[in-house]
Amino acid sequence: MMQNRDTAHFNMLEQQVRPAYVLDLRVLAAIENVKREHFVDDEFAGLAYADTALPIGFGQSILPPIIDGRLLQALNVQEDEEVLEIGTGSGYFTALLAQLAHSVTTVEIVPELSERARQNLERAGVGNVNFCVGDASQQWTLTNRAAVIVATAALEAVSDEYKQSLAVGGRMLAVVGKENHMTVQLIRRVTEREWQTESLFETVIPAMMNAEPKAEFEF
Repeated sequence: MMQNRDTAHFNMLEQQVRPAYVLDLRVLAAIENVKREHFVDDEFAGLAYADTALPIGFGQSILPPIIDGRLLQALNVQEDEEVLEIGTGSGYFTALLAQLAHSVTTVEIVPELSERARQNLERAGVGNVNFCVGDASQQWTLTNRAAVIVATAALEAVSDEYKQSLAVGGRMLAVVGKENHMTVQLIRRVTEREWQTESLFETVIPAMMNAEPKAEFEF
């Protein structure tokens, strides 16, 4: 069984992720090093290396491997960077980020999932992750401005609070939109008062809990 899963892991990388133009060697190495089967329930372990989202409980799921790879390639995390991840889930994408970054702070709204992710990463020997529990759909208070922010579920819009949380030269990657109309956006803070948004590709992923923009009062 283990050999079959190792083969499936290899095939996922070579027959799914790489042909989807995920060619960054560091990203490919991270995907090779992290076993996706360790981040899903045992009943779904046989599907761990299929190109599909898989449920992780509490109405949440982990993204298909191709989307993971494309997001990581677009984010281009460097080994000296600290990353803020919005949406820990079961910790798979967190583990991939941790392979690439100096450190990761990850926030999850469901306490049980955050604890499960902590245990998953502990078993995987990943030690450069700080786990937080709370609602980060609109903002998350940071001691210092962030160099890299990534959201693992879709936002209808990126809040001004997150844009302001970026350091000058920093970037945020998010899937923006709703229903079947979503675009991966890379937002860069160019100066104190200027941001540039680049639309990279279209995809559809689950919406983030509580991420709907707040209604504005009219007088």
